Amino acid sequence: MSKQDTTKNVVLGLAIGLAAGYVAGILTAPKSGKETRQDIKDATDHAVQLAQEKLHSLQAQVTVLVDQAKARAQSLSSRGKKELDDLVVNAKEAQYKAKAVLSAVKDGDAEDPDLRKAVEQANEAKDHLANFLKNN
Repeated sequence: MSKQDTTKNVVLGLAIGLAAGYVAGILTAPKSGKETRQDIKDATDHAVQLAQEKLHSLQAQVTVLVDQAKARAQSLSSRGKKELDDLVVNAKEAQYKAKAVLSAVKDGDAEDPDLRKAVEQANEAKDHLANFLKNN
């Protein structure tokens, strides 16, 4: 994993951690139920927005890597092409799953930890594809 990817992951983790801390603070603050629910909704919306921004960045990176993979596939052995094809499929599936979980979080059908996990998986799939292209 590159320094840039590590930095992005740390920033994303910090943002989600701050949002969780904020929610914990809201729940312990002496406010009315209506105010508390609005504060929780605002914190959740902010966390979803951060994850959405990370996902858009990942999508752009995966698109570039898939284009590079298509160009590189012609020069690989059949074994290399198979491995590359598998990595491309994994990256696209992880990207799709992250988008689906983001939509589910927005609709209230999933939790923030599910979204964080899906974004992490998409990032890992992207990293595997980038490493393959870098080393082959």
